[in-house]
Amino acid sequence: MVGRMFRIETGVDKERLRLLRGALRDANRDASPVLRALQGTPEEREEPLGVWALDDAGELVGGLSGYTWGRWLHVSLLWVAEDARGAGLGGRLLADAERLAAEERGCLNSRLETWDFQAPAFYRQQGYEVVAVIPDYPEGHKEFTLTKRLG
Repeated sequence: MVGRMFRIETGVDKERLRLLRGALRDANRDASPVLRALQGTPEEREEPLGVWALDDAGELVGGLSGYTWGRWLHVSLLWVAEDARGAGLGGRLLADAERLAAEERGCLNSRLETWDFQAPAFYRQQGYEVVAVIPDYPEGHKEFTLTKRLG
């Protein structure tokens, strides 16, 4: 393609983003027998997953939000109110999400990200192992990626 000209543009464009996602999904599927095998199965779709902890008044005191895809649970957010910490609530939320993902959605593994000032020790106590550390993300902190085999 020598001599072919390209124009570069910047900006948010929902239609181009839709096209980009589709093109990348197709290229990945063409390059990976594993992704090809997922095509048309329930595991191909990202399915949201939420687990919530409410107090007696119905107020949110903790929650977990994530999704399942490709027989993996991805924990996106986990939070427990400061005055509810130390009672095992975070562990219960995580265990319930893992159980739902494994039993109802066939997930074999779980993954999540956390910063050094958040909860890497908590996740290790729950059976997660560090598989990656990104230094200075953001500057002065580390981001950890952890995984766990379910079941």
